[in-house]
Amino acid sequence: MTSTALPTDAYQPRRKSRTQTMNVRGIAYNVRQWGPENAPLLFMVHGHRDASITWQFVIDNFAQDWRIVSPDWRGFGLTEWAQQGYWHQDYLADLDTLAEHFSPNDPINLVGHSMGGNISNSYAGVRPDRVKKLVAIDGFGLRNRGPGELPEHLAKWLKSWREPLPGARPYKTLHEMADRLVQGNPKLDRERALLLAWGQHRVNGDGTLSWSFDPGHARPFGTLHRVEEWVACWKHITCPTLWVASGRPFPPNIEGDTHPLEWRRQQVPHAQFHVMEGTGHNVQHDAPDRLAKMIEEFLLT
Repeated sequence: MTSTALPTDAYQPRRKSRTQTMNVRGIAYNVRQWGPENAPLLFMVHGHRDASITWQFVIDNFAQDWRIVSPDWRGFGLTEWAQQGYWHQDYLADLDTLAEHFSPNDPINLVGHSMGGNISNSYAGVRPDRVKKLVAIDGFGLRNRGPGELPEHLAKWLKSWREPLPGARPYKTLHEMADRLVQGNPKLDRERALLLAWGQHRVNGDGTLSWSFDPGHARPFGTLHRVEEWVACWKHITCPTLWVASGRPFPPNIEGDTHPLEWRRQQVPHAQFHVMEGTGHNVQHDAPDRLAKMIEEFLLT
């Protein structure tokens, strides 16, 4: 892939990032970092159909320097796609590998959004000795799925491997991609949308652009999301924990969910909880200044 330059009318980062490619369990991972190497270490992991660049606005609002490590998850951003599909457990193992590489002797501060928040919650419960402090942002699990749904779900999963994936929509310019982001989130200004498009694009063979995430993410996971199983992991979280919810309802667009947010909150009884009023799911875009202050105050107290 040949990268397209950041447009001059895009948001210009105050804190510059650098990237490196690492082999993580057989996948060529793109890992973005900010800050001096002697600063306190902070892992920040993104959500579904997103990439590490998503954190730029929050990072620019931090009051102090941090050494921030933020991978593009497998199948997202500039990280290699996994030809055999995607599993929640793979992301856990990738995070564990990265944590051991960047901080082999000390637990890490960990911030995760959406899918990244779900992975972070699970990781902090499965490896409680490896997480110093945890911030999960709108990452409190998905709709509970009962065992009776498994036959239909597996049939759908098998079918998804027999059928061709939808082709990636081509765009002529980063500005067209930015327009699509603004359309999906009117709170996002065009300058920031351009930076996000720049950090999440690929150049196709014909010179058009497309989003960098693998179309294979359209396939369902091969397993059901059973809330009780993930809660069993959450109950082993021992580190100071902050759960940050966006201002939208949870779970979104799910009727009759038997495990509402209030119930999920109670499963980590020592966790602090805060609702970011006036924000949509992408809190890091809608209120980066407020979120940065909240994260930093939590990590430093």
